[in-house]
Amino acid sequence: MTGDRIAAFGYELGVLKRIRRAGWWQAGVRDPESVAEHTMRVAQLAGLLAAEEGANPDRAAYLALWHDTQETRTGDLPHSAKPYVDKPDPRRITAGQTSALPEASRDSVRHAVDEYETAASPEARCARDADKLEMLLQAVEYRDVGVAGVAEWIDSALRSLTTTTARRVADAALTLPPLAWREQ
Repeated sequence: MTGDRIAAFGYELGVLKRIRRAGWWQAGVRDPESVAEHTMRVAQLAGLLAAEEGANPDRAAYLALWHDTQETRTGDLPHSAKPYVDKPDPRRITAGQTSALPEASRDSVRHAVDEYETAASPEARCARDADKLEMLLQAVEYRDVGVAGVAEWIDSALRSLTTTTARRVADAALTLPPLAWREQ
């Protein structure tokens, strides 16, 4: 029974590979990255930010892995929907998603989502910054291939960053070309 429940949830999580980040369509991106692709880099960045900030990288990455899983049930709502749609409570959606999971798995996911949403721990702040930093990096990458309307995403990310490391990374990202990694 435990295997069935985790497998079923695994199938639900697979939906994230097919859900596109909807806000980028408004900027003119024809085929934006999926929520799963976004989440992968968020988790990686969260671990790096946490390491630099003296927090637990494993925990920060784990929190980041769960930050958008609720979108299997809601889709990705762009910020332009905010005046018309109340943002669903991620904890409520997570409770529904995990209700059939075995207790240890259910509690692990629910605690991670709650910690991320409250942003009370250094790891949660790093994971939240990683989410915004990933958006900034993606905007710069899109801008580099000719998508003109990404300034509001960059500005939004910059306004949201709370950790010193994330701000430093953002400043560097705005001066480096996306292929700078090839020269290091």
